[in-house]
Amino acid sequence: MNAVSVWLSIFGMALVATVLTRGAFLLLGNRLELSKKVRRALHYAPAAALIAIVVPSLLFDNRGTLALNIHNHHLLAAIAAGIYFWFTRQMLGMIVLGMVVFTLLRLYFS
Repeated sequence: MNAVSVWLSIFGMALVATVLTRGAFLLLGNRLELSKKVRRALHYAPAAALIAIVVPSLLFDNRGTLALNIHNHHLLAAIAAGIYFWFTRQMLGMIVLGMVVFTLLRLYFS
């Protein structure tokens, strides 16, 4: 199997998966009734996806090993931002503080 056929296979599978997962709801429309449990579970899908993306980058280093130490700047900045948000409930301030703490840690403690 050459490289072109591999890339065509990957592109084709991605296209089919996209059309099936997104197009099914458009094609079926109101004929597909989701149960209350499924609708409630889908309500949490964005938060679950965000956690699945963010948490590994906070807990693991570039080599894929668990990095729960003082040298993990991502984790320290996230903790500082989380504490700030816990007390103030200000999302923008949390983002700014997390970025400032992360930048300072990278500049002065690397």
